[in-house]
Amino acid sequence: MHKVLSGIKVLEQGTFITGPAAGMFLADLGAEVVKVEQPGSGDPFRSFRGGLYSPHFQTYNRNKRSITLNPKLPEDAAVFDELVKESDVYIQNFRPGAAERLGAGEARLRELNPRLVYCAISGFGQTGPAANRPAYDTVAQAASAFLKLLVNPANPRVVGPAVADAMTGFYAAYGVMGALVERGRTGLGRKVEVSMLEAMCHFNLDAFTHYFSENEIMGPFSRPSVSQSYVLECADGLWIALHMSSPEKFWQGLANAIERPDLFQDPRFATREGRIAHQSELITLLDGLFRARSRASWCARLEAEDVPHAPMYDTREAMEDPQARHLQLEVSAPHPEGGEWRTIRSPVSFDGEKPLSVTAPPLLGADNDDIVEPIRRRLRPAA
Repeated sequence: MHKVLSGIKVLEQGTFITGPAAGMFLADLGAEVVKVEQPGSGDPFRSFRGGLYSPHFQTYNRNKRSITLNPKLPEDAAVFDELVKESDVYIQNFRPGAAERLGAGEARLRELNPRLVYCAISGFGQTGPAANRPAYDTVAQAASAFLKLLVNPANPRVVGPAVADAMTGFYAAYGVMGALVERGRTGLGRKVEVSMLEAMCHFNLDAFTHYFSENEIMGPFSRPSVSQSYVLECADGLWIALHMSSPEKFWQGLANAIERPDLFQDPRFATREGRIAHQSELITLLDGLFRARSRASWCARLEAEDVPHAPMYDTREAMEDPQARHLQLEVSAPHPEGGEWRTIRSPVSFDGEKPLSVTAPPLLGADNDDIVEPIRRRLRPAA
């Protein structure tokens, strides 16, 4: 794997998802990421069934090293300061003001290392009327108007993965890399700030653009209607997804696949505008047809007609797909407690080389002997 961030040292004091995700995205590109955790318990996301290696923790902490420091102890605070001096990037996702109370505020760390890129992640921003409110994924999705696009009014439940957490981490890593490029020109670091609210509003840019340009408030079915997206159950109880968009060749291909070549001569479905206006009726019609054949049969028919489609997989099925196997999406590494640890590799390849090497998330304090103890010995007064 081409480690394009090789030589970049990152000190991550993140918990849960946003901070750890930012660190992981940089680690995936080859940065050396040292995760600073509380002795004994570590990142709260570690806790799982009496242990400290939860699936949640594993998701966002691969390719890292772990050390434990208690910033309230002078000897540990001194080690932390030495690590700051040696680092290129510092990442935290504390509530506003907490870093300063822990001795990890931007101003103090900047005195230790003027070249440091300091990344502060928050829920609602560092200032303002909501700055000190607690924020988790669903809160940020709701405040950014994104959740309104996911919840089915007929069955109002929160659905899907932690999009706001992961995307905030992604934007934070994006900002850090921009600051590192600038530092290469100026020699000075920057303070990078990103909040979950800002990240999700930007991620939800399409909905805001429709509002700004057309005064349109989008709902959960707005985009699927315009893009002509469908999910349909097949005879074997498995599901398939179609994304038809606007090219007429796709619609004619669908008509051929369902053996209804004249379907789109129906005035309701003959034009893009008609299909959008009458999507509910088209869903009902397709639903009845697709229940007559198995998913495999439909996939073969749709592929033969070049219709944009995919089986609606669960996670197990997705990894068994021939294309996923060809792309070597699943990678593994030795588990720190024995056996094999499996994950999905970074999606970014450089010069055609896939990033197939990975290290498993570390056990709590696994790197104390290699990282912390040498610094402590160096700081001890000579006898």
